[in-house]
Amino acid sequence: MLFFPVFSLSALSLDEIIDNLGKIQGAEGKKAQFRWDPFFQAGVFSLGDHNISFFSGFGPDESGFFLLDNNEVFAAELPFQDSGQLFFPNAFFASLGSAFAHAIQEDASRFRVAAIIIDPGHGGKDPGAISAGEFTINGKTYKAIEKNIALDVSLRLRKTLEHAYPGKRILMTRDSDTFPSLPERTAIANSVPLKENEAIIYISIHANKALNNSRARGYEVWYLNPDFRRDVIGIESNGNSSSILPILNDMLQEEYTTESILIAQSILGAFKEVLGSSVPSRGIKAGEWMVVKNTRMPSVLVELGFLDNRDDVILMTTEDGLRKLTDALYKGIAGFITAFEHSGGFTAVR
Repeated sequence: MLFFPVFSLSALSLDEIIDNLGKIQGAEGKKAQFRWDPFFQAGVFSLGDHNISFFSGFGPDESGFFLLDNNEVFAAELPFQDSGQLFFPNAFFASLGSAFAHAIQEDASRFRVAAIIIDPGHGGKDPGAISAGEFTINGKTYKAIEKNIALDVSLRLRKTLEHAYPGKRILMTRDSDTFPSLPERTAIANSVPLKENEAIIYISIHANKALNNSRARGYEVWYLNPDFRRDVIGIESNGNSSSILPILNDMLQEEYTTESILIAQSILGAFKEVLGSSVPSRGIKAGEWMVVKNTRMPSVLVELGFLDNRDDVILMTTEDGLRKLTDALYKGIAGFITAFEHSGGFTAVR
């Protein structure tokens, strides 16, 4: 569709409509736009993730309808053209604002992933795993270092997620060669404020190493061992008695474990789709990694490949390989988010 810079002479101008849409309660920070297709005489107003489409009428006071998110129909007095200009009746704007307000109110009642924490493993004084020997790739000789690979992939993933989800908070435990401690990483994630019905997920990015085995290859995804129990509800922030808290914590622990497994499955499936059979999948594994263990949310740890395997190193350091890894991580995360939000939230994650 084409952007169409037109204005109403009888009521609000297009600029005023766009400005007023941004003032709808709950629309703060959401971008309002208008697109016009002169061939089909059709327009689309967008506000955040919601769209309202309509066909223009033949003249003033013509009643019709518009479509919200290709799903709900609303009666409205239609915009119309006269002498090459598009007019927006006051009644049309009232219906438009009411429909968007309805959609935003519905959003507030649904569970949604509001924030994604990306944790690049190691950093600063902690290099993580280092390849035993040097690699020469594309004329460049170097050692493969885990902290650098984890940060490179994480920065690319953040950029991709920010573009795909402008309404979500995409946060990182580090975005340069610094060394946040493991408790500091989990504290960053656990301190993110959430509104009612909002969830947060935690993705820790790492590279693997197998001692004296340069043939070890492939990716794997870890989640917290279901046998491990952690306090996901703090006494200081909850009014329940001490006898009830252990029961509630166990209930939420099961929810976090289930959702962590679903994230792991989604990421593993996306890796298989993007990388194909040329790169082996080492599957989903359960563990008690510190950085995953202490986060009060669904969380997984992704091992991208092995630092002593030349094929894996090429995948983790070349532009084409990094693009594929980023794409796989994004598709895996997006797949989980779509399923979670379309279901209204598998469980009440807080």
